[in-house]
Amino acid sequence: MEIRPEYPRPQFQRDSWINLNGPWSYEFDFGESGTEHGRQRFKSTGFDETILVPFCPESELSGVGYKDFIPAMWYHRTLDIPAAWAGQDVLLQFGGVDYECEAYINGQSVGLHYGGTVSFSFDLTRYVEAGQSFDLVVRVQDHCKNPSFQPRGKQSGEFASRGCHYTRTTGIWQTVWLEAVAPAGLSNVQIIPDLDNSCFVVTPTFRTEKQGLTFQVSLDEASAKAKKRIAAQNGSPVILELDNPTPWSPERPHLYPILCEVLDGETVLDTVHTYAGLRKVHIEGDRVYLNNKPFYQRLVLDQGFYPEGIWTAPSDEALRADIELSKAAGFNGARLHQKVFEERFHYWADVLGYITWGETSSWGCDVSDAVSSGYMLQEWREIVLRDRNHPSIITWTPFNETWENSTPAQHSRSHRNAYEIAHALDPTRPVNDTSGFRHVVTDLWTVHTYEQDPAKLFEKLSRDAEGNVWKVIEDEPDYTGQPYLVSEFGGIKWWPRDQIVHDIRDSWGYGESPKSLEEFYARLEGLVDAMLAIPHISGYCYTQLTDVEQEQNGIYYYDRTEKFDMARIRAIFSKEPS
Repeated sequence: MEIRPEYPRPQFQRDSWINLNGPWSYEFDFGESGTEHGRQRFKSTGFDETILVPFCPESELSGVGYKDFIPAMWYHRTLDIPAAWAGQDVLLQFGGVDYECEAYINGQSVGLHYGGTVSFSFDLTRYVEAGQSFDLVVRVQDHCKNPSFQPRGKQSGEFASRGCHYTRTTGIWQTVWLEAVAPAGLSNVQIIPDLDNSCFVVTPTFRTEKQGLTFQVSLDEASAKAKKRIAAQNGSPVILELDNPTPWSPERPHLYPILCEVLDGETVLDTVHTYAGLRKVHIEGDRVYLNNKPFYQRLVLDQGFYPEGIWTAPSDEALRADIELSKAAGFNGARLHQKVFEERFHYWADVLGYITWGETSSWGCDVSDAVSSGYMLQEWREIVLRDRNHPSIITWTPFNETWENSTPAQHSRSHRNAYEIAHALDPTRPVNDTSGFRHVVTDLWTVHTYEQDPAKLFEKLSRDAEGNVWKVIEDEPDYTGQPYLVSEFGGIKWWPRDQIVHDIRDSWGYGESPKSLEEFYARLEGLVDAMLAIPHISGYCYTQLTDVEQEQNGIYYYDRTEKFDMARIRAIFSKEPS
């Protein structure tokens, strides 16, 4: 059986590729000494143990299931380069490797990458030859133990999971593949939807520039006026105008298939299949607009953990199913929390009409420290570049709950840098500098509260007698009229006592658990009703979609089975503000 056989990058897809998922050999390196004492693991032709890629060694699906800290490890497999790839560049693509990754071909380093959650590639062209076999070794280092400058999200910095921190992910955790591409082929395409002017603006970047080549873009749609061809030049845009355009929306998630080609005369050198959704998100006053209409966001917190795969979904179907479960519960989107989700999740969100906020795994990063912040900002740039074409993403959120403020100037600088990076790379979306608190510069004002009494929640979030809104931290900057969203609330702890999956002493959630199901439904509906009744609130995010390990506040169980009467749950979360 093929392991995660689907192409991992639907928005930039080529036909000539080889999936490298499956059995690899590996070795743990607890002393991080694999390049010392003459051991030279980077020259290995195979290790003694076997792991199933792309699943991390902590997961059951990997065949390993090792739960303790793994500061370093090594992978090996052979690469067979097809003879038909002669004359093409060969790219080694990684969907995600946590955290530091270096690859070697026959003992020679071919690339080094830092960042645990974003995709990257190494160019193997100088190191391989078509029709030949080579030894690929991958070195990984992952410093997740407290304290650490390394961003880790919700991965536990202690041996065991605790509270809202869960099992770690080390090493390769997304698909690895080889890809053949023309030396003058595309390296990137940015697609900006322009709803008001009924067009897409398509801006290419090429691996190399060569005079005489052209770049052609065409839509497989009768409404397209024509395909466009221009000289192939980095940053030179193509404008595709649409007749009778169909916007992308949650109710009708229409996607336009787009074909991008690099040509030498009439000879096609490179072909990339992509797609786009014609949609607009902007802010007017204290409201978020989608396609020029106010849009109330009924989001759910999604942590993206799986019982057997940890950070890795067991299948492509599981990614789609999580979105379908959320929509079935009445939500119109999700805040993707403390994890960069794999590209195929965003693809299914685009296909199914599911709004998301793109976040990072920022916990573990001290925004008051320049070195720690630098680690995170380097990866943040790559995240925005990778995911900015997805119509389903309507907000960027670089940080979560940045309470660290030991060095206020550096704290402020970290926020401003993340905010400005996102706007420079993608001016089409609002940026929420940090979800919850402590804001510095932000397009959305977000707060977190787990008040469990609906009446007290209403009182807290309502404007006071002077018209001021509630802020989590009083010494934050003044609220200046941004859209106000409660980006975490609820989190009601509930576990039926005949279905306890963790020791009751380790179970965790917010507030005192209801004493009955009816009490749960009453509290949940009261909290949601309070949220909807406050006029200045533009949306909410309920914690959370599923239980995660010991955290028992999901709408579904950790294994995605139903935890409640979903008709009643849907009736509550489908409510719109009056």
